[in-house]
Amino acid sequence: GWPKEYGGLGAPIIHQMIFAEEMVYRNAPLDSQAYQVCPAIIVHGSEYLKKKFLAGTADQSILWCQGFSEPNAGSDLANVQTRAVADGDDFLVTGQKIWTSSGHRANWIHILTRTDPDAPKHRGISYFVMDMKSPGISIRPLVNLLGHHHFNEVFFDNVRVPKQHMLGELNRGWYAATTTLDNERSGIRDVAAARRHFDLAVRVLRERRDLSGLRRDKLILHRLADMRCSLEVARMLAYRVASMQTRGLTPNMEASVAKVFATELQARTCDVALAATGLYGNLLPGSKHVVAHGEIPEDRMLCIRSTIAAGTSEINRNIIATRGLGLPR
Repeated sequence: GWPKEYGGLGAPIIHQMIFAEEMVYRNAPLDSQAYQVCPAIIVHGSEYLKKKFLAGTADQSILWCQGFSEPNAGSDLANVQTRAVADGDDFLVTGQKIWTSSGHRANWIHILTRTDPDAPKHRGISYFVMDMKSPGISIRPLVNLLGHHHFNEVFFDNVRVPKQHMLGELNRGWYAATTTLDNERSGIRDVAAARRHFDLAVRVLRERRDLSGLRRDKLILHRLADMRCSLEVARMLAYRVASMQTRGLTPNMEASVAKVFATELQARTCDVALAATGLYGNLLPGSKHVVAHGEIPEDRMLCIRSTIAAGTSEINRNIIATRGLGLPR
């Protein structure tokens, strides 16, 4: 969905969503951060940033991580305290980020910093892209309950970042960051993952003879039918967002609607899939009688994170109520 002159195909955004959906459904690797920061670079970035980062992201020589959340700035993201202080042609960045996905693999980070501590929260923020090999950056792993290392804490100690690496305007980085957040919320990854687990469960239920009792259970069948309906709704909500983006519209409230519905649906889909596959469905990878590659119970334990990332369900419901329905905060 990027212009050809920056390494893209010049295809409409909806083609990008189709590609992402198929990649996730097939459990193929996908750099989700590229779909978040690069639209912000296209909309808000200088010509220098576009030429430096878009083509490299497209050919995967540039891998991104996101530096938004902090210990005291999660749902209240505008409360970021990581400081960036001007120093000649650079800024010096000091602070801490948390829940940084793939921070141990990425070679660049897009990061929110506070450049004016005296301004109202949303108006004193600047948005930068920073080389992860810069002196002064240290990374500490955060291991989840399955023993996987995906998240990290990232610490910055007077890290030097050039002024020309600012994304958007000084002290107005929040507005560029909302482009990133809207694209993060409007993705189809959660829908595609839920579809995959649903289809895996249905296949197991159809093919295993020792699950014949569950195949005749009307409650299970009706739950599966209801879930199929919900998955179609979630998919159409996601494609509605892509359609708006293709037409040059900003899907602010619509992205939040799609995000809330899809991320909460993913957990419900796993619950139905576990019920439909009986006791086998609870077995993890490596177990003798594992079904569906053990993906369903793993995802059930981890999918709650999707209801928190890119704004909790509660935050997104606030966005729907205020920006979508015009109700007071």
